[in-house]
Amino acid sequence: MAQFTYSRLSHLLRKCVNKPSVLRAGIDTQHGPACFLQFIRCQRTVDSKALQERQKQQMAKGLPKQKPISGVKQVVIVASGKGGVGKSTTAVNLALGLSANDPSKSVGLLDADVFGPSIPKLMNLKGNPELTEKNLMIPLINYGIPCMSMGFLVEDEAPIVWRGLMVMSAIEKLLRKVDWGSLDYLVIDMPPGTGDVQLSISQNIPVAGAVIVSTPQDIALLDARRGAEMFKKVNVPVLGLVQNMSVFQCPNCNHQTHIFGSDGARRLAETLGVRFLGDIPLHLNIREKSDSGQPVVISTPNSPEAEAYRRVASAVVQRLDEIKT
Repeated sequence: MAQFTYSRLSHLLRKCVNKPSVLRAGIDTQHGPACFLQFIRCQRTVDSKALQERQKQQMAKGLPKQKPISGVKQVVIVASGKGGVGKSTTAVNLALGLSANDPSKSVGLLDADVFGPSIPKLMNLKGNPELTEKNLMIPLINYGIPCMSMGFLVEDEAPIVWRGLMVMSAIEKLLRKVDWGSLDYLVIDMPPGTGDVQLSISQNIPVAGAVIVSTPQDIALLDARRGAEMFKKVNVPVLGLVQNMSVFQCPNCNHQTHIFGSDGARRLAETLGVRFLGDIPLHLNIREKSDSGQPVVISTPNSPEAEAYRRVASAVVQRLDEIKT
């Protein structure tokens, strides 16, 4: 099978972005102030009519029609308004938790953070995806979870320096050009913020629900609220909030310290009228296992922190069932 590489993807995207535009034919003019003014008036009339016509076409188009991802039953997106709150670690352990709670369910993981892909490191995966006969990328698999990420197409330290159009084209290919097989759940690790990628994904595919991750810190909660409000505006159900790094327990004396504050995400969930999905502690084991590519749900399944992720996964499934009914 052929391999789908970063250089090949970049070539395809540049071909799409750099298509020659159709320029309006010029208008023959004569020299002189009167002719010049007449030309300006004509040009403004033409521009105004063209603008009105484009606006009519855009209004007629409306929002893009949602098209399901082939073979995927439900899409769950994991988002945060701010980076650095543990969103990717939560997404990975949520996917593994869904699989651990019900082994009969098939779960996939998509890394939609084009500029800062974390899934390859967290899932201990490397290499370029192979292609099917239909030129679909085949996800890389570890711990029974098929994964796709821009990180599989670039070197570990290579920056992705792309403008918006190329990013959106890449997202489209990650959504549509992957052979996921048959999945009960596809967990999408979103980039932080409320920008083009979030809007594009939520408007182009049917999303079963969004999980918002935040620390209890006030500054993180401000952005978490913006993220939740954005999903409500685009009619994506907010499954609930996960409070990450909720409490630190000293490994020597077991004293608990709320480094980032206490119950901030729980209060925000009540304010927004959404479900509080659970607490994830600030624990050394989570950090060490994540850095080594061995998520705690797999590496230490009986630990309290792994149980916390599985409880969150159970709460997510419960909310999905509620929304269905």
